[in-house]
Amino acid sequence: MNVWDVLKERGFVEQVSDEGGLRAALDRPLTFYIGYDPTATSLHAGSLLTVMAVAHLQRHGHRPIIIVGGGTGMIGDPTGRTEMRQMLTMEQIEANLQAIKRQMSHYIDFDGGRALIFNNADWLMGLRYIAFLRDVGQHFSVNRMLAAEAYRQRLERGLSFIEFNYQILQAYDYLHLHRTHGCTLQLGGNDQWGNILAGVDLIRRVEGAEVYAMTFPLLTTASGVKMGKTGEGTVWLDGELTPPYDFYQYWINVEDADVARFLRLYTFLPLDEIEALTCYQGAELRPAKEVLAYEATKVTHSEQAADEARETSRAIFSGRGAGEAVPTSEVPLGELAAGIAAVELFQRAGLCRSRSDARRLIEQGGAYINDEAIADVEQTVTTADLQDGAILLRAGKKRYHRVVPGQ
Repeated sequence: MNVWDVLKERGFVEQVSDEGGLRAALDRPLTFYIGYDPTATSLHAGSLLTVMAVAHLQRHGHRPIIIVGGGTGMIGDPTGRTEMRQMLTMEQIEANLQAIKRQMSHYIDFDGGRALIFNNADWLMGLRYIAFLRDVGQHFSVNRMLAAEAYRQRLERGLSFIEFNYQILQAYDYLHLHRTHGCTLQLGGNDQWGNILAGVDLIRRVEGAEVYAMTFPLLTTASGVKMGKTGEGTVWLDGELTPPYDFYQYWINVEDADVARFLRLYTFLPLDEIEALTCYQGAELRPAKEVLAYEATKVTHSEQAADEARETSRAIFSGRGAGEAVPTSEVPLGELAAGIAAVELFQRAGLCRSRSDARRLIEQGGAYINDEAIADVEQTVTTADLQDGAILLRAGKKRYHRVVPGQ
């Protein structure tokens, strides 16, 4: 099956520069690329859609190039921003770049050159400014660039000259990869459409070659929340930042209206199996949600991590208690013996953003210790609350955290 049909059926395609041309090109192995800004040490659940699309393409015989933008990251993409991004140091960029490289290897097979990963600083940092303006800059129309949504939104608040160069540098990335690796397709989120088309146009003007652009939808949940965001913050792909159990819980608690769509996008399950799982409503959809959570966690972490998260979730759901997969943190035994305010403990455990939030949670009856509601906002937690060597905190119906005594 042509991978174009797979991507279309599963809902990955938002815009494409030449649908017929690209589908025909995908009948044979091609090289494509996608870029990620090294603005953090981890990608997040919102990025996972793009990673899954890359995996589908590779599974159908196409070669991915992953670009981690160490060079463009020195500038910062103005797309979707109301103000200039914070400048990162070279050391921060390099640390984030190495972390993302390690993370991508969970999803993409790099063995034997089946996929490549580069830092675009390797070719951007050495560019000679005057020569670059003469050879590349001449192909860009300032009027057309200012008409682009990313720049037009920023003009009212102020667009720095350094940001104005971002589109030209991203287009040059595409030209460089086309020349050096035969890259003929660039992928990205739909907010990158203008930047990607600029690369397609640059290659046509400079090389006289036909290449392609394709973007993915910018997903939100059925209630309009941006993918990968919760009331507690970002859902990261890094297990140190978002433990596998929390990651699993994010997916099992998605809204009913999102289950079928997310199963198509975030798992490799056959479409007929997904249709069979999602032909129900209400409580009967829970098995489908469990499958979604399990498959997404397995892809991102491991089968073992998914098994542990599922077993813990089932145990809690059935009232059998929390297992080791629940996020756990240590509190010094001396502090616990002396007693810690419940509001402080909920904040330290990450179940509340602040003591004020924890206080409101308790007042609303949503804070629990060992499955017993906290009745008093002044309550303290001590070693007397330990059960089987741990204290189980719960915020609302579904968010758990274990506290164990430490040194």
